[in-house]
Amino acid sequence: MPPWSDIDTIMFDMDGTLLDLHYDTYFWQVLVPSIYSQTHGVTEDAAREIIHCKYAEVRGTLDWYCLDYWQRELKLDVADLKATIKHKIKIRPNVVKILQALKLSNKRLLLITNAHPSSLKIKLEQTGIADYFHQCISSHSLRLAKENHGFWENLQQLESYEPERTVLFDDSLAVLRQAKREGIRHLYAIKQPDSQQASLTAAEFPQIEDFAHIMPGRTSSNT
Repeated sequence: MPPWSDIDTIMFDMDGTLLDLHYDTYFWQVLVPSIYSQTHGVTEDAAREIIHCKYAEVRGTLDWYCLDYWQRELKLDVADLKATIKHKIKIRPNVVKILQALKLSNKRLLLITNAHPSSLKIKLEQTGIADYFHQCISSHSLRLAKENHGFWENLQQLESYEPERTVLFDDSLAVLRQAKREGIRHLYAIKQPDSQQASLTAAEFPQIEDFAHIMPGRTSSNT
């Protein structure tokens, strides 16, 4: 249970934290290779191999999350493709309930995502979750991915916060580790970011299985 009384700023990741990561898993691992195969006249196996090699080259950088980069690399209209399966975008269980409860508190709620602005726009329009946040910030605004050195310090340019009184919920261990290096005190991972995949193994951060378990005002004796 986060020590809510000691927290002024609440930061949520989006994909795999508030939203089911299955949408993105399906998009990048199934749809994109299929369309690449059809567009460029290669087999789907060859398409997957080509694309996975390209993914590996930029993993952990801002380009990994950049739709403009992938449009150039793959010669596909990636943003338009994302919109074609927007019906697959799903909010994770009890996310709306906790956001509603936190919005009533005297705390700053921020959505901090690596998603490209075009992808962020699609997801916010599809889900309506933007209404719960004081700011929705894409890491592209700072030209750094959240797992890159200096991101959390540079975030102060867009949103002033006290790291010691901040909580971050994120499904990426790399992001959580970087946030820890830069002084964010309260850090929580997500146990099962993709509803169609196995849960993640336990790591150095406490894992959230269901946001209902950490509702403000809830105690460990509540059922």
